Amino acid sequence: MNGLGYRPCAGFMLANRQGLVFVGQRIDSQHLGAWQMPQGGIDPGEDVAEAALRELHEETGIGAHLVDIISRTREPLRYDLPDDLIGKLWDGKYRGQEQHWFLGRFTGSDEDVNLEAHDPPEFHSWQWVEPEQLPDLIVPFKRDVYRAVVREFIALI
Repeated sequence: MNGLGYRPCAGFMLANRQGLVFVGQRIDSQHLGAWQMPQGGIDPGEDVAEAALRELHEETGIGAHLVDIISRTREPLRYDLPDDLIGKLWDGKYRGQEQHWFLGRFTGSDEDVNLEAHDPPEFHSWQWVEPEQLPDLIVPFKRDVYRAVVREFIALI
């Protein structure tokens, strides 16, 4: 695919005490109804776990002190962008993302969630959902990654 590589990315599956998972509805895709777990690019030289916790904090306002990391996916998971998005995202440098996923238990309360912790915010609303619902909530081209994350973490949630 145009010789493009994959953007390094870290994601965080945040589970509450009831076994539900945090999802936010992206501001830039409200019309699609797309919900996703916190995730984003890994900065050059940044530790993968630190990147996942940074993205979690930026997108939800939830600090590392409110999370107990439980697990990490055994290997990174990749997805390709649809053809109509290649060249339009991430300055046209990547064909998709290679994502390192972490599972963590949220030890705080709903009042600790602050979608405006980072400027600009990523999400305009959020909710707790059953883990099995995740693949149905994400944009279609990321569904296989979400299915893999759920399969790997479901017994630990």
